[in-house]
Amino acid sequence: MKTLKNYERWLHSNKVDPLTKAKIKHMSQAEIDDAFFKNVEFGTAGMRGVLGPGTNRLNEFTVKKATVAFALYLIQFFPNAKQEGVVISHDNRHMSREFTLLCAQIFNDFGIKTYIFDSLRPTPQLSFAVRYLKAAGGIMITASHNPKQYNGYKIYDETGCQFVPEKIARLLHILEILPNELDVTYPIADVRGENIILDEEIDDEYVRLVKNIAINRDLDKRKFKIVFTPNHGASYENAMRIFEESGYKVFPVSSQVDPDPDFSGTLSPNPEDARAYIEPIKLAKEIDGDLIVMTDPDGDRVGVGFKNRHGEYETLNGNQSGALLMDYIFSQKKKKGLLSADGVMYNTVVTSALGKKIATHYGLKTEQFLTGFKYIGNRIDYYEKIGEGPTFEFGYEESYGCLIAPFARDKDGCQAILMYSEMALYYYLKGVTLDEAWDQLCQRFGYYQDVTYSLEFAGSEGQQTMEALMDTLHKEPFITISDLPVVAVDDYLSGVHRTLKKESPLGIEKADVVKLHLSDGSVVIVRPSGTEPKIKFYIGVVHKQKPLDNRVPDGLFNSLKVTLNL
Repeated sequence: MKTLKNYERWLHSNKVDPLTKAKIKHMSQAEIDDAFFKNVEFGTAGMRGVLGPGTNRLNEFTVKKATVAFALYLIQFFPNAKQEGVVISHDNRHMSREFTLLCAQIFNDFGIKTYIFDSLRPTPQLSFAVRYLKAAGGIMITASHNPKQYNGYKIYDETGCQFVPEKIARLLHILEILPNELDVTYPIADVRGENIILDEEIDDEYVRLVKNIAINRDLDKRKFKIVFTPNHGASYENAMRIFEESGYKVFPVSSQVDPDPDFSGTLSPNPEDARAYIEPIKLAKEIDGDLIVMTDPDGDRVGVGFKNRHGEYETLNGNQSGALLMDYIFSQKKKKGLLSADGVMYNTVVTSALGKKIATHYGLKTEQFLTGFKYIGNRIDYYEKIGEGPTFEFGYEESYGCLIAPFARDKDGCQAILMYSEMALYYYLKGVTLDEAWDQLCQRFGYYQDVTYSLEFAGSEGQQTMEALMDTLHKEPFITISDLPVVAVDDYLSGVHRTLKKESPLGIEKADVVKLHLSDGSVVIVRPSGTEPKIKFYIGVVHKQKPLDNRVPDGLFNSLKVTLNL
């Protein structure tokens, strides 16, 4: 009923133009259902959805309502918001620039100053710019690594960190009391805010800070060749400056350099997708490259490929690349006396257990959070404000994102590509390929194998299926998967660790996530995606010997699907 009501409201509104109404009339029933069955929501990384007409879509109306709510939020909670202003940036996607200008106009109408860049810039630079300019907040228009039909809307607080649930709750309350997205209005301030186009000062300072994180900057780079692609996204200019000013020999994938919203030079802009590496590997073979690094379209995630010991090209997943980089950084800092005695490494509950083992080896603490880099950024700020606590040394997620130096408060692809390059060069000069370095790491800490799977559930029916699936796992989690009984459960929705005999608190924020501990030590984590209509399954296994393929995690996943009737 709600779907039909929303559909009719759009179809008969005088605020919806005739061309858009024609598109609505030609939608299939499945398209109508998916576009109108709910309002587009704020998830783990802001508001993200398919572009187009509808309440569950990214369009000028849904973006306008979110921006009006954000403006009201800032005025309510920040007395000097109008003077401090908001920084807005965007990636290469369809409507990204238009949404940026729309947001700036709305803030200016409220009397709030805005800062925008002259063109696209990466997400971590937006986070940095909020901090550098001491702004009241920020917006990044991006759908990150999603397919081309998506766009999104990430909001940042005054610390340069994405909103944590407590702040999102305040914003959602304001959203709920506003009229619907077609009817929302607002008064225009007597004195409109100024819209300032940022100059190269922000770029220069950001690049300078990134270059300064290098540990072994004098390594011989003359024979080392790097292939780089920004996947048509926002990191190209900064990344190329960092490479060249740091002395690296870099070969960009020319067909993927332009900020093309259709991603015409790649089959996927997602570093988690093997298809993203087709063109970079092709170029690496032509030039006999040693390392491949790529950023996703908004420049916060990094994928890594390399020439292995057999002269063939392969890739690392986010858990592997993060663990290798962490071990390199910690070992080199320790050698130079730069590793903090009270250091801490941050990761998430879905990240491999290998990270904690490495951190412990170097005398560092580990703190884990729910999925979303906002929790890591928020904890950095918390310790900074109280003036005591552990010193940040590294933060990462399994989803190909990490932060080395906290001048930004989000995962930073430019920082990552610089340090992945230094790490790979360091091993290259020792005659060690990255697959050999990974084997050496596993020989020290164990053969950790972590694989992520996803199942999509589109439309209102898919939403109901996801909710029913998660409800089952919360209520009846002690199942058997591939002949292995579940012996303990971390239920993040109720906030408890459960065995068949007792319960104890988890001591972490609540979320719709279930972690199943199997009798052989393997773990299975299940959570709905916060950015797409899908459920993600994270399977972690520790082997005594090097696994040759994904047979074990594949078997666990297939068994889980059978058990849950998926």
